[in-house]
Amino acid sequence: MGERGIRSSRNGRPTNLKPTCWWRIGVRANSLVWALMFASLTLSSAGGQDGAPARVVGPTDRTVLPIPEPQYPHSTVFDARNATPPPRFEVKAPDKAPNVLIVLIDDMGFGQSSAFGGPIHMPTVEGLANNGLRYNEFHTTALCSPSRSALLSGRNHHMNNFGSIAETATSFPGQTGQRPNSVATIAEMLRLNGYSTAQFGKNHETAPWEVSPSGATDRWPTRQGFDKFYGFMGGETNQWAPLIYDGMTQVEPSHEPNYNFMTDMTDKAIAWMGYEKSLTPDKPFFIYFAPGATHAPHHVPKEWIAKYKGKFDQGWDKVREETLARQIKLGVVPEGTKLAPKPEAIKDWDTLSADEKKLFARQMEVFAGFGEYADTETGRLVQAIKDAGELDNTLIFYIVGDNGASAEGGMVGLYNEMTYFNGQHETVQEILKHYDELGGPTTYPHYAAGWAVAGDTPFEWTKQVASSYGGTRNGMVVHWPKGITAKNEVRSQWHHVIDVAPTILEAAGLPEPKSVNGTVQTPIEGVSMVYTFADAKAASKHTTQYFEIFGNRAIYQNGWLAGTVHRAAWEFTPRRKLEDDVWELYDAQNDFSLTNDLAAKNPEKLKEMQALFLSEAVKYSVLPLDDRTLERLNAALVGRPDLMAGRTSLTVHQGMTGISENAFINVKNRSHTITADVEIPKGGANGVILAQAGRFGGWSLYLKDGRPTYTYNWLGLKQYTMASKQALPAGKATVRFEFAYEGGGAGKGGTGTIFVNGKNVATGKIDQTQCCVFSADEGADVGEDEGTPVTEAYQVPFKFTGKIDKVTIDLKETTPAVADEAGKSRSVATLKKAMSD
Repeated sequence: MGERGIRSSRNGRPTNLKPTCWWRIGVRANSLVWALMFASLTLSSAGGQDGAPARVVGPTDRTVLPIPEPQYPHSTVFDARNATPPPRFEVKAPDKAPNVLIVLIDDMGFGQSSAFGGPIHMPTVEGLANNGLRYNEFHTTALCSPSRSALLSGRNHHMNNFGSIAETATSFPGQTGQRPNSVATIAEMLRLNGYSTAQFGKNHETAPWEVSPSGATDRWPTRQGFDKFYGFMGGETNQWAPLIYDGMTQVEPSHEPNYNFMTDMTDKAIAWMGYEKSLTPDKPFFIYFAPGATHAPHHVPKEWIAKYKGKFDQGWDKVREETLARQIKLGVVPEGTKLAPKPEAIKDWDTLSADEKKLFARQMEVFAGFGEYADTETGRLVQAIKDAGELDNTLIFYIVGDNGASAEGGMVGLYNEMTYFNGQHETVQEILKHYDELGGPTTYPHYAAGWAVAGDTPFEWTKQVASSYGGTRNGMVVHWPKGITAKNEVRSQWHHVIDVAPTILEAAGLPEPKSVNGTVQTPIEGVSMVYTFADAKAASKHTTQYFEIFGNRAIYQNGWLAGTVHRAAWEFTPRRKLEDDVWELYDAQNDFSLTNDLAAKNPEKLKEMQALFLSEAVKYSVLPLDDRTLERLNAALVGRPDLMAGRTSLTVHQGMTGISENAFINVKNRSHTITADVEIPKGGANGVILAQAGRFGGWSLYLKDGRPTYTYNWLGLKQYTMASKQALPAGKATVRFEFAYEGGGAGKGGTGTIFVNGKNVATGKIDQTQCCVFSADEGADVGEDEGTPVTEAYQVPFKFTGKIDKVTIDLKETTPAVADEAGKSRSVATLKKAMSD
């Protein structure tokens, strides 16, 4: 395909540059000087008219990005009336390059969407599949950040430094959580080749300690190739009250009663696309549309849940059987495929109590509603593209899951996912108290692990288990009417998420760049899938691929898969030492669901595959293997950066909101004080002075009816409140809260005291505290409480009506047993013990 880096037409279509357009400098000698400055272009033999330089034509070198701007000689003409300006330099995409839309659903398994035989009605992806291609041997990494980094770069996740999620980064190469400059994203490649680029929804590719105004901002979406970003930065968000960024600016939350982020992000994507096509109709776009759905929390309007009432009463065992039958009929699973056995920890549905069945069926109704809702909203974006006349030339990748279905809800699911991160068990009876609320704004739920296993039908395992297709195989649909003539066909070539980026480059007629923004690039490791578009029988070109997440690991080559399950998602202690792991071997070409382990029958092949894994692991910076999980949440234990490292005091000011937990001083598991200098107007004041997190765990220092008050919210399960009997009078005052931690381990209690101008005005006991995490998305706010309220005693944002000069948080000296880092370390042991019980 012909390419030109310099164009002068108004409508963006390629045009030959006329000799009359060239800058006249009066002397022919200057034409040679000018021509030499275009060394990367082809110089024609014909000179320009009227002494102008020769005409420069030829292909643009797109292997070095950004494409360098031509260097024009300085003019010798005195009067602009006597000179002809040079052509305007503008980089344009190749002729007829398609728009690109990537839709990436979160935490959805191979057997959940109706497009791949699952029980969740997803009309958008079904419609695209019926007019495009279903890929039934497409693979991810088994975890979200790693899959997303690989998707956007075309390199393996360890080469992106995302060997695990960003929050568990370490100091080892391959695990730092910071994508290197030598690994440019497909968004940056397309942007520098003339595309408009935008990302909506979940990011989770920016190191958590960099998510603050202090940065570094190099790895924020708008510094990684996206012109536009509207979404959330971490692994999950409250869909009813999200912490959103527009670019690098935090967005004030909506207080509309029916607000949900899924609809909001779709509205923003449609608006951006319409704006872009209105102003530049010939400029292709790249949209990365990554909903938080269907990751926990499962938040969805009630009417979508109601659509599935009673549809899962038969239980997960029957759903697995029904799903497999539909998969075979649809052709996405071969005839004769058997169901893999369930993991031993997953109970047979028939053995469950009536209460367990009632709760678990409801959890799946919520999840299914969430899935259909997200897909239907995505359909609005697809329809908008169609209405703009762009659907035929839009290359759509609809990837149904960034990993297998999530079993992180444990054996009974969760009313509040934050209990999981703090080592607190929830019981069926406790969750049943919230039965009618599940999915709504007063819950933060996750379903039981049995549904995750059913969601990964016909495979055995789930998200995090990189050694099984249950963790790594996800359905994908590709739709591009102008580039793919086949409709409603299945493609069974073996591919991986790193293959999407090179596919886009080939489809757009673009070369892989060798240098981007002055940095020589690590070669793309994926393989383009374009060869599969027209040939269902073409041999797979992606022949070798390693997998590794938290010690779960596998190697694929030419139809063989060897791997080991080091730990399940609900296990916090590895089953054995890494060197003692038991490996399995499968002929995956003839055993689709991995039911026939050949390790004992073919030990030589297994040894060969194990050796290949080690070779690939060295090649792609996978070693050393790191099977630590909860320990890696503690920056001090793993050596990654910590914004508050070594600090015992932090002063914040009114208007600082949404300070993430990774950028705020850690008050957990130790004594501390919060001192606020405030000014009260005549008539008194109300509002939040300082709050951290919200409804599902956190604390708040505030004035209610003018009275200084402190509430500690323990995991949304219990609240401890103390308040002064007297309102603050007009004038300046110092309000101080002191917490005396009782010690004896992590997550213990203590005594809280409120002082006004040094006088004790209230005291109270706090029996329990959160050892490890307050929130995955809600931050600390000065002068208000954004997101959800810490206490129902006020409604958000409950802005402070006086003036806050400053608030200082001081950490107190404590005994080594409960000091900050020791407390964190002890919390790891607490969590492991609780979660293994």
